[in-house]
Amino acid sequence: MNFLITAGPTREPIDPVRFISNRSSGKMGYALAAAALEARHTVTLISGPVCISPPQGADLVHVTTADEMHDAVQSRIGGDFDALLMCAAVADFKPREFHPQKIKKHRGLSNIELVPTRDILASLVLPRDHRKIIVGFAAESESLAENAQKKLHEKQCDFICANDITRMDTGFDADHNELTIFFRDGSQRHFPRATKLEIARSVLKICVELAENR
Repeated sequence: MNFLITAGPTREPIDPVRFISNRSSGKMGYALAAAALEARHTVTLISGPVCISPPQGADLVHVTTADEMHDAVQSRIGGDFDALLMCAAVADFKPREFHPQKIKKHRGLSNIELVPTRDILASLVLPRDHRKIIVGFAAESESLAENAQKKLHEKQCDFICANDITRMDTGFDADHNELTIFFRDGSQRHFPRATKLEIARSVLKICVELAENR
């Protein structure tokens, strides 16, 4: 199979040296890419700024902002890809105004007006007859099942992987994760705490099973 995977955070610039971002390390997305390559699949990895080395064999595409990530995905989604795994933690907001010069500390900044970033999954234009598997990820701090299922249907995913970001031993910047996967038919599967590579192998297996049944 050919996998298109997004990973890491985005950075939304305030000025040339400051930005808005989040705690994503990119480890889960990179683990998905590694698991796919391990199983001899083809991988294009679209990555925000991270401090980890990409798995050898992936076609790596570097991006910084949410808009850049959207454009990178959109330009490739019509190609020969079987599954899109949207694992990146895209920043939800960006400054309305970018300051082209560094804001001096002594001048201060009374406020930063924020606007929502583009919802990449919701704004993708997919081929009308596409049979691609679309996988979303939901990092939640409350009402995990309710919020994940809402995203699943709003973004028309085949399934969505949800995790609790309030835990310190899983999720953001950790080497382990724990996921609950929600499917369109209302069923769900829980994967207890394990390394991100082990969790990634389980997610990839589900993708392959869905592809074989289409």
